[in-house]
Amino acid sequence: MKDKVVLAYSGGLDTSISIKWIKDRYKMDVIAALIDCGQPGDLKKAYQRALDIGACKSIIIDAKKEFIDNYIFPSIKANLKYEKKYPLATALARPLIVEKLVDTAKKEGAKAVAHGCTAKGNDQVRFDVGIRSLAPDLKIIAPLREWGLSREEAIKYAVESNIKIQVTKKTPYSIDENLWGRSIECGVLEDPRKEPPESIYQWTKITGDKDKSEYLEIGFFKGVPVSLNGKNISAYEIIKKINKIAGSYGIGRIDMIENRLIGIKSREIYESPAAEVIIEAHRQLESLILDRELVHYKYFMEEKLSELVYYGYWHTPLRKCIDSFMEESQKFVTGTVKIKIGYKNFSVVGRKSKFSLYDINLATYDKGDSFDRKHSESFIRLWGYPYEILSKKRGIDGK
Repeated sequence: MKDKVVLAYSGGLDTSISIKWIKDRYKMDVIAALIDCGQPGDLKKAYQRALDIGACKSIIIDAKKEFIDNYIFPSIKANLKYEKKYPLATALARPLIVEKLVDTAKKEGAKAVAHGCTAKGNDQVRFDVGIRSLAPDLKIIAPLREWGLSREEAIKYAVESNIKIQVTKKTPYSIDENLWGRSIECGVLEDPRKEPPESIYQWTKITGDKDKSEYLEIGFFKGVPVSLNGKNISAYEIIKKINKIAGSYGIGRIDMIENRLIGIKSREIYESPAAEVIIEAHRQLESLILDRELVHYKYFMEEKLSELVYYGYWHTPLRKCIDSFMEESQKFVTGTVKIKIGYKNFSVVGRKSKFSLYDINLATYDKGDSFDRKHSESFIRLWGYPYEILSKKRGIDGK
């Protein structure tokens, strides 16, 4: 009886050729595990493709609810964006996929797990570190890393092996999708001087009039979205609807030079309409509700947590501790946010919460102002005392 390996299978070029390569090189039976994190497309076709290529078994694991509850929700509460731009869609899904890989390997009695990551990307780290954190005894097989094929060579191998793929030399893009976002790499996109061709965009194809606009109202409860335009619907439906609506205006396109974990820079293209809108709405609601010291300290924690997720450090004590901080910070982040969406742009235009710390009687400059101006001069004097004394003792330049 042959040993078994569980492959994280997406149905794309890299994982498709990995099935044949593992069978030929390692002489193992390959179980193709498709983890459903809300990515569009027909997973049943990918399921059948894996069997046609030679997998001994193909399985689809519905992980959408877990992805939302345990990964997307924490990312919203923490306003996660790596390097202030990338909402970490792919990075967030990796630890969940790893968990499902390890669980499947145990159920199937497999001695190894495999993934289709390359030797230059971040995902190999997220997979390997996650697997070693959860099941250090499992062997890790990474065909693309071991094999060292270029993108063109991988396409050629697939064609010669009669493996059906959608990738061609003219469209050699590497794409990853889940409910929270879509990433596009390779080909002409690797030249940071060139504008991405419009054809690469799928989620943000502009279909509306340039002069058209509309409003969305997102309701939050303890930091997570629970309603859209006054209707209580599932978070899955909220994200899908905002992806569709905001995407139709061209909202959610990200073109950035990213600092990869392994130290090189890469040009990355993302589409994440719902993530862009929801995170900004959430941040604006927090600004209404949270006190200044918590908001400012949370900025630092958000940055650190973004790095931990990006670096593949999901299963670490520090990530769990920061998660606890974020959870505590969201106790009163309940309310509604109104967003105006237009051509390639959106803005928050209204916020409301019963826990708001905004006091119009203190903030207004009109009649009804309850702010006592007599306190200002004394407060400012006290606030600046250390520097007044410093100037008297040493002068402003310290001499």
